[in-house]
Amino acid sequence: MIARKARFKSARTIERACGCRIPEAAFNGATLEVLSERVNIDRLGGTLREQVLAFIHDFLSCRCRSSPFCGCPERKFAEKVIELRENGLDHKGISAVLLDEYGIDLFPADILAFLEDTVHVLEAISDVARLRGKKEMESHADEHIALIER
Repeated sequence: MIARKARFKSARTIERACGCRIPEAAFNGATLEVLSERVNIDRLGGTLREQVLAFIHDFLSCRCRSSPFCGCPERKFAEKVIELRENGLDHKGISAVLLDEYGIDLFPADILAFLEDTVHVLEAISDVARLRGKKEMESHADEHIALIER
């Protein structure tokens, strides 16, 4: 999944703010735990503070009992990448937005590969929906394919 490849560009600065070592991987369990419980937001600089707050708000806000280890952060991140593509950004633009909004460094090639895989999954969903007579599901899958491929 695309979340495994996401890295915090300022991981060492975040590390100093929380007082413990964390991996650079943004969606690593230890990183998610620190961000949801231990990070001292006031010790972060202006831009980084806003990025970490946006990350927490957009990806760590769920009501699951096992949060942040429930899988919601990773799913929300994948949805964000797809949403950015469907809104017209290419893989390089998506990479730039993720870096600017969340301080997440992600190679454009990884984004492109993820989007290609997503289209293949959606094509399979569309095919199965067609075989099962689920016209609405088929239509939704086809709409997403068209938006991603444009």
